[in-house]
Amino acid sequence: MSQTRSFAVDVTKDHLVFSAAHFITIGDDLCERLHGHNWRVAARVEGELDSNGFVFDFIALRDELQKWVDRLDHRMLLPTQHRQISVETKENEVHVRYDDRRWVFPLEECVLLPIEQTTAELLANWIADQLIETLETSPLTSLSVKVEENFGQWATCRVDF
Repeated sequence: MSQTRSFAVDVTKDHLVFSAAHFITIGDDLCERLHGHNWRVAARVEGELDSNGFVFDFIALRDELQKWVDRLDHRMLLPTQHRQISVETKENEVHVRYDDRRWVFPLEECVLLPIEQTTAELLANWIADQLIETLETSPLTSLSVKVEENFGQWATCRVDF
């Protein structure tokens, strides 16, 4: 009988958490109130075993994931690609507009993300893109990033290579 085996490395730690504020829109006429979450992040890589019997180094994956989590921690997350949300940087401030609502944030307290919304799904996608740019992914067959917005509510982005 033929067998196939696959291998994966999962990383999630208590410190892979970031606290951040955001808001999202739903449909064309609903904009949530500004609110925050204690987001949690996990990653999985799949692939063949290398000559050392590894799919990927746990520590390298953990450390790279931690860098991106740290960049989001204690920040206001703002989407720059949303069709109804205007985000403009003026000196040391970020001016945000949605319909008749206006916000002004200190620039150093914001992360301007090139995404349409700051949903858990699109944050997982953005983090996955950052990992792909910074990690050696050639031996891998896939990368998955999970973002938990509230306890037990995860969104996952999987990228197959």
